[in-house]
Amino acid sequence: MTENRSDTIRPVLASDLAALPLIEKWVAFASVSRDSNLPLIEWTRELLVAQGAVCRLTYDDTGKKANLWATLAAHDGETQVGGLVLSGHTDVVPVDGQPWDTDPFVAQVIGDKLYGRGVADMKGFGATVLMMVPELVRRQLRHPVHLAFSYDEEVGCIGVRRLIADMIDQGFRPAGCIVGEPTGMQVVIAHKGKHAYRTSVRGFEAHSSRTPQGANAVEFACEFVAKLKSMQRRLAAEGPFDPQFDVPFTTIHTGVISGGTALNIIPRDCHVTWEIRHHHLNSPLALFHEAKTFAESLLPEMQAVSPDTGVTHKQLSVLPGFATEASSEIAQLCYRCGELDPGVGAGKVSYGTEAALFHQVGVPTIVCGPGHIAQGHQPNEWISLAQLAWCERFMHRLADEICVD
Repeated sequence: MTENRSDTIRPVLASDLAALPLIEKWVAFASVSRDSNLPLIEWTRELLVAQGAVCRLTYDDTGKKANLWATLAAHDGETQVGGLVLSGHTDVVPVDGQPWDTDPFVAQVIGDKLYGRGVADMKGFGATVLMMVPELVRRQLRHPVHLAFSYDEEVGCIGVRRLIADMIDQGFRPAGCIVGEPTGMQVVIAHKGKHAYRTSVRGFEAHSSRTPQGANAVEFACEFVAKLKSMQRRLAAEGPFDPQFDVPFTTIHTGVISGGTALNIIPRDCHVTWEIRHHHLNSPLALFHEAKTFAESLLPEMQAVSPDTGVTHKQLSVLPGFATEASSEIAQLCYRCGELDPGVGAGKVSYGTEAALFHQVGVPTIVCGPGHIAQGHQPNEWISLAQLAWCERFMHRLADEICVD
């Protein structure tokens, strides 16, 4: 994805950023996905209600996490039809074991960067949206604006599914959506889909000195992983390719392998967690079928030892890909607000976002937000002050587009 302007016109200082106090507040909420996000959500709801927003919460099954849907009515009172969704997630990835040089839950400006967990992915965007609410209310909106803040995006885009279902049930029909994941403030019109699986190998235990009497689940699982790696090499070498993506081919990745109990015991069980990140030129189901067929080819050798051996597959999650036309109204709006040249190709990325789920229900969606994905999930996560300033300019130009005044 090629940037078609510099990050900033002049050096940016922390004092230039109107959203900085709100970013600092949001970062201070340690809303790691495994924990509750309710303190952040409830604080944000109170802030928005005080500014005239009408808010709805949708909870997870435990009641310890919630999505926030906040509506700013149009000047004529319309709240449901048309308008724009500004969307982001509130959860962040853990910091456990990462060598941070600063407190990850205290946003700190050092030089021309802001450090803290979530500053790039993606509390910088969410807090900047909050900063704009008083201006949007004061200038009055032509059409409603909805703020969508979700839980558990980092563990499979879980919360937003309930938020979107409630959006539909309540009759909201927005005309477009901007998801503020970090894109360097470039317009992203597509991302890959993702299928995640757990493949479980059931072997047959025996003493390691009696190797022929056992079926080693770890070894058979490793043969399966080697097959996945060979498929990945083929895709990288032969494609098909879409050069607009940052990684132009479909990828297959093994993330976790667990199995065995002791060196002198032939392992009975081994589990492999893996994924396919695909673009529109590949069928993830065809690739899964290829991997499954290979696994089935291992069965005769395993079952010659014991008929109780086998291989099973469980689909853990599916996130669809999405694609919006670069000529669409929502894309063109983002080009104008981002001060971007629409003649330069829009971006396509390999990571997944909640954009696909809004797009799936008929809401034209774009991904565009401050910071770069390379800085997300890392120790010493950071975002440049210039990127945050660019996002603020984007929001002010957005107000010019959608407000009466």
